Amino acid sequence: MGRATISDVAREAGVSVTTVSRYINGNYQKMSPRTRALIAESVKRLEYHPSASARRMRQQETHVIGLIVGDISNVFSSLLFKGIYRQLQPAGYDVMLMNADNSVIQEHDQINRLLSQQVDGLIVQPSTKHFVAYQSIVQAKKPLVMVDREPEDLPEDISMVTANNEVSCKRLGDHLARLGYSNIVVFSRIGSEISAQTRRIEGFRDSAARNDKLFLHVELNQHDNAGLKQTIATSLKHVKGPTVFISLMGPLLFDILACLRELNIQFPKDVGLVSFDDWRWSQYVADGIYLLEQNPQELGRAAACNLMEQVNATRQVPALGPYRASKRITLDVRSVPARSLRDE
Repeated sequence: MGRATISDVAREAGVSVTTVSRYINGNYQKMSPRTRALIAESVKRLEYHPSASARRMRQQETHVIGLIVGDISNVFSSLLFKGIYRQLQPAGYDVMLMNADNSVIQEHDQINRLLSQQVDGLIVQPSTKHFVAYQSIVQAKKPLVMVDREPEDLPEDISMVTANNEVSCKRLGDHLARLGYSNIVVFSRIGSEISAQTRRIEGFRDSAARNDKLFLHVELNQHDNAGLKQTIATSLKHVKGPTVFISLMGPLLFDILACLRELNIQFPKDVGLVSFDDWRWSQYVADGIYLLEQNPQELGRAAACNLMEQVNATRQVPALGPYRASKRITLDVRSVPARSLRDE
């Protein structure tokens, strides 16, 4: 017996070829559960495999979504991808993952590559603060969701999925003031011209000003542990009153921990310690580290859901384009208390 055709499936299931075609392309809206079950059983029994190229040509879709992340080596990116993939794969979509390496030029090249591949939409963790870098996506009328980092001039009709970084840091800053900390020292390591860490800095800065606390922001270079060690020693020597160190990203926390150990500085006895996003690795350090925890998988899931809403909006009324289905989604950052702060 030769390879089964769509006509064979239709004959086996007792339905029209059009109905089978709708089933294969995921258009179930006007199809009864019984009909879907009959077609599914026929497809399985006949071992029918639709031609991907023919299906994509009919749909004018590739069933591929492009994802550009800022730094693929960051665990955040892996978890973000996982959330996106888990949402899109069951819907029949492949995800093409690209690493911008926090480079505006590399990101530009990857956008052009994805557009040339005729992807059905893009999810981007942006590496530049100016939205003009993404105008080619808009001009191509491709569904688009920005995730985690927000360009300064993001148009109102473009989707954005982010965490409430600034609000959560203001909230924690107020909590630190109530615990009696006089000095808030924030450490960041920003590899691109746009970063979620910027919002976190502003949140802590605002809280320190309102609570009349000393605020220090230390921006570190990559792998500059010698400079970090010197900064920690100097800051503790020149400030008065209880001090808390805050790492704005998980990987940086472990550099801070190494320096504290070398300097024989203990927490919470000598200094308080807080970190963003280490995804519970630090629970194995002493009595654990107080965390501000995002959920990258949920950020990815929300971004993928809205992207599919844009794809469906384009299918329904192509002339109106995808952006009428755009959304602004802000997810919570969760506090995970631990005894790295006094009286916690």
